[in-house]
Amino acid sequence: MIYPIVIYGSPVLRKVAKEIDKDYPGLDKFIEDMWETMYHSDGLGLASPQVGKSVRLFVIDGSPLEEDEPALKDFKRVFINAQIVEKAGEEKTVNEGCLSIPLLREDVVRPSKIRMEYYDEDFNFHDEWFDGMAARVIQHEYDHTEGILFTDKVAPIKKRLIKGKLLAITKGKFNVDYKVKLPK
Repeated sequence: MIYPIVIYGSPVLRKVAKEIDKDYPGLDKFIEDMWETMYHSDGLGLASPQVGKSVRLFVIDGSPLEEDEPALKDFKRVFINAQIVEKAGEEKTVNEGCLSIPLLREDVVRPSKIRMEYYDEDFNFHDEWFDGMAARVIQHEYDHTEGILFTDKVAPIKKRLIKGKLLAITKGKFNVDYKVKLPK
């Protein structure tokens, strides 16, 4: 099932998501639907709040970036109850976008390396370091489970400049090729 993507202004995008356990109802089907929704929307990652479910789960497939970053060739993961436990490396600025904030891209500064603790789809525990674009995409999706959007991390002057664009997005003034759910 392809979920509609929840759009900027929806309260679920601002909630800190709840942890789940392996008995979460319909977990396998939900993960399958998350992949289907992400691919249908041409995303690199998708967090459960973006489909209206405030749980700590996100999926990432970095393979579309493999040409620029070969390490992402087979980088396809499910992250459940993820926690960033350490940040390292230099801070890097990269232009980011988000399915929940259509057609808006801005420069965001993030650490280049992170250490994550998380469970995979089989509820196996992992404690891993990630760097480069993998670390960036993970941080972006992880932020969704913390109720944080990439626009929260842009420079203060930029926040003022994009305020009108964000308001237009909440009203549905954009055109994308994937299903969306506007804020009420």
